[in-house]
Amino acid sequence: MIAFVLRRLFQSILVMLAVGFIAFSLFNYVGDPINNMVGQDTTLEQRQELRERLGLDDPFFVQYGRFLANAVQGDFGISYRHRRPVAELIAERVPATLELSLIAAILALFIGVPMGVYTGLHRRGMLSQIFLSVSLVGVSLPTFLIGILLILIFGVMSQDINAAAGFYLIPQLPTFGRGDTVQLGWWSTGFLTKSGLLALILPSITLALFQMTLIMRLVRAEMLEVLRTDYIKFARARGLTNRAVNFGHALKNTLVPVITITGLQLGSIIAFSLITEQVFQWPGMGLLFIQAINEVDIPVMASYLMMIGFFFVFINLVVDLLYYVVDPRLRADKAVSGGHQ
Repeated sequence: MIAFVLRRLFQSILVMLAVGFIAFSLFNYVGDPINNMVGQDTTLEQRQELRERLGLDDPFFVQYGRFLANAVQGDFGISYRHRRPVAELIAERVPATLELSLIAAILALFIGVPMGVYTGLHRRGMLSQIFLSVSLVGVSLPTFLIGILLILIFGVMSQDINAAAGFYLIPQLPTFGRGDTVQLGWWSTGFLTKSGLLALILPSITLALFQMTLIMRLVRAEMLEVLRTDYIKFARARGLTNRAVNFGHALKNTLVPVITITGLQLGSIIAFSLITEQVFQWPGMGLLFIQAINEVDIPVMASYLMMIGFFFVFINLVVDLLYYVVDPRLRADKAVSGGHQ
């Protein structure tokens, strides 16, 4: 187990070094950093003085090492657009993105898994066919289009529809922004205010829909495959109840690949929330990254790349460890290979 953890940690460090190299290249070779930091009235002598003070004339590996050392300490430089440390901007935006991603992941997991189990156990039922039809919407439609449709229905048309119906048929929900937030130390949360919770509904559904349908279809396929195996037939022959067979044996073995895919998808939710944040003007890291692209704010772009790379590496590491703990076959394979050695 210790060797497995150390090996994964070593691989994670290599990945982060590669991500850091890409971010460093972006920082230094997309335009001239000096031109992005000073005005047109700056003299050549002042530019050269600033270049020497920032160490931009140092050898490549010296600059790369200094960039990594600063990144480890959370120092990503100064934003060209905001004229503030990038670490401060990231710290302000991280809570919004993580809260949105957390709610989207919970929705995807706690709705997708039961729907997958149900459609796997009742594959010819009418409700299963409805679930599968609805899942096509989540898989087929792009995220930004789903967000725009939700804004149209729950933000623009809801008032007219309720007036035409004569009763409260569709709730009118916030279509942009994060609502009111409460400051808990450096963390700003929308979980403790009514407007904050209402503002979460539409973007979290938009972000969760694709992941939810993906998990539902994965669980359904795994359930169908497991239910056809010999040990399930043997369990039924022993006279076990359907509940014991379906949930005690089939579902337990179905969850192993689901953990892997869900973990990877959680990283995708955080990384690709920028489309949802842009549609709903959600003040998170994704919106900050889009604004940085428009303004060619290289330090923000490089730090976002590093942050997302770190999230992916960390989540993959946790998933690998969970996979190792949950799947006894993996431990057995390692033991056998270790015995041969």
